[in-house]
Amino acid sequence: MEDSHSDSSSTIDTAKAERSVWLMKCPPVVSKAWQAAATAPAPAPATDSPSVAKVVVSLDLLSSEEPSALQFTMEMAGSEVVNVPKSYSLNMSKDIVPMCVFSGADQGGVAVEGKVEHKFDMKPHHENIEEYSKLCRERTNKAMIKNRQIQVINNDRGVHMRPMPGMLGMTTSTSKDKKKIAPVKVSDVKRTRRDRGELEDIMFKLFERQSNWTLKQLVQETDQPAQFLKEILNELCLYNKRGTNQGTYELKPEYKKTVEDTGAEL
Repeated sequence: MEDSHSDSSSTIDTAKAERSVWLMKCPPVVSKAWQAAATAPAPAPATDSPSVAKVVVSLDLLSSEEPSALQFTMEMAGSEVVNVPKSYSLNMSKDIVPMCVFSGADQGGVAVEGKVEHKFDMKPHHENIEEYSKLCRERTNKAMIKNRQIQVINNDRGVHMRPMPGMLGMTTSTSKDKKKIAPVKVSDVKRTRRDRGELEDIMFKLFERQSNWTLKQLVQETDQPAQFLKEILNELCLYNKRGTNQGTYELKPEYKKTVEDTGAEL
């Protein structure tokens, strides 16, 4: 059963493949009118599809017999649709790409309805051009009206305002990705210079406690700007570039003796 069903759905009915059909580009108002006529209930005696339009072919006998001499017009059948032009001109295109028309059934079958021999562009006839222009303007103005609605949310917990999972570019108020306040570094704090003599006394006391200091340690101990501290260290100390005390400052020999004598007197 499954094999027969798959075979019938994959076949194409080509019984009408050689039938000549026309391809026509029509305005939206005409398309909507035809769709409404096709879905409207037909009278009881009628068995065929309702007629929606009539095509009139005119030939000028005084001109050549080429196809371009033919004039095509179309008249809408019925007067149910209001403000829709009833007469249209059909401009036939000379160069068209070979095409066929296909239809599909509810059971999945496909049928060829015919091949396209003529292609037409449909436009309102001269006497209906003003009416059609008015209809287009009304349609444009109607499309520009935005029907916005305001809805009051009774839930004050804000559940409807929270973004759902997967929504990009949005974060909740409880997000862990909040930008934390960066702590202020000690080096970024603006320090106030002490009196030069007072700072020298503090430096001597520090070197009494410890013989070697790094610049970072002295900045922390004295709470003084590093550049100002370097000026004092260049006068009072020697910088060790190598050895076990590399990268540290120590008092110059003459100041070491002064510190030692001061400690002995105490």
